[in-house]
Amino acid sequence: MKLWDKGYTTENIVERFTVGNDRVLDLKLAKFDVQGNAAHAKMLAKIGILTEQELADILKGLEEITKTIEDGTFTIEDDFEDVHSKIEFELVKKIGEAGKKIHTARSRNDQVLVDLHLYAKDEIIQIKGLIKTLFETLIDLAERHKKVLLPGYTHMQIAMPSSFGLWFGAYAESLIDDMIMMNAAFKIADQNPLGSAAGYGSSFPIDRTMTTELLGFETMKYNVVAAQMSRGKLERCISYGLASVAGTLSKFSADVCLFMSQNFGFIGFPKELTTGSSIMPHKQNPDVFELMRAKCNQIQSLPVEISYMINNLTSGYHRDFQQLKESIMNGIDHLKDILEVCNFMLQHIKVNENILDSDMYDYLYSVEEVNKLVMSGMPFREAYQKLGKDIMEGNYKPEKNLKHTHEGSMGNLCLEEIREKFSNVY
Repeated sequence: MKLWDKGYTTENIVERFTVGNDRVLDLKLAKFDVQGNAAHAKMLAKIGILTEQELADILKGLEEITKTIEDGTFTIEDDFEDVHSKIEFELVKKIGEAGKKIHTARSRNDQVLVDLHLYAKDEIIQIKGLIKTLFETLIDLAERHKKVLLPGYTHMQIAMPSSFGLWFGAYAESLIDDMIMMNAAFKIADQNPLGSAAGYGSSFPIDRTMTTELLGFETMKYNVVAAQMSRGKLERCISYGLASVAGTLSKFSADVCLFMSQNFGFIGFPKELTTGSSIMPHKQNPDVFELMRAKCNQIQSLPVEISYMINNLTSGYHRDFQQLKESIMNGIDHLKDILEVCNFMLQHIKVNENILDSDMYDYLYSVEEVNKLVMSGMPFREAYQKLGKDIMEGNYKPEKNLKHTHEGSMGNLCLEEIREKFSNVY
């Protein structure tokens, strides 16, 4: 049941150690393996390795396998080493001898590479869609609550007036940077490695341009050694994109946990979306956002984890790469869950509209007073010293009328410009 079978049996302990969790993980690659097989078969028919009838039989067999993948009945039993051997076995069982020709001019090395590149493209597209949904939710919340003020902090000390429009809008625009990182990962994934075989090409007259077009890649990874070196680099680049999104959502989660506490009381959620305490009956805990924060921080460790696994490996294939699969797949799945639940929670957020009515926030307006003095002709340093003295002597009385008009300020959020900026990178 192994593609490299030469008539002897591997010891069970070696089998268990080397295969690991691959059978479960490979289920995510099954539909992409079928796509790669179909494109490869069409190319083999073009160069005369397969007859038209053999090609037709292979494509029919692959179509039947695809149906089992789509309906969830496709499995990889312990008899099989991986998804590649299982699909080839099923193909031979369905159509006979023609199925045995499918591996011509190919290695498991470029077979798994093309699967991973196709998988990465598909997952990145899904992640981008989830980011877009969250972005639109944040922009809508910024517009809806743009006039509701809240305190801004530096060094965790009360600093200057802010607004929910600024807060929601800030995270929306931050997602644009993350989208750029995901686009970079997509660009790297969008290169066809098929045809590099074990990393040194093939003496068969294969047509790599044809498979590149059939599989929908923008270009191919031309140099066959460079194609093999994309294993590891692909996962690391994706991990940077995932970590970028996770960094934004981790910070947002931390804000939410802080703003929900009774000492702040800026926002809240329906009790059905929080959890309680086993001993304190009053508690409504922000467990969703605490777990989001922890999961995001785990994802932010991915680039380091992957870098350690591939660091100092020579060119060519190494079995070390197998360990990357679980790390990157888990990271992708976790981020998709986080994006989905974050957007769900924000549909139910409650905003406190009277936060700055408390006298404890009077000092937020000190900069406004300095600016008014400067606008009336007083040099900034003198105005700053005057306000400082008034505050120390208890003579400071704030005026709470805010006039912020420049681009990106609470009085001019530039939400439409941010929407356009997002659409340009989506």
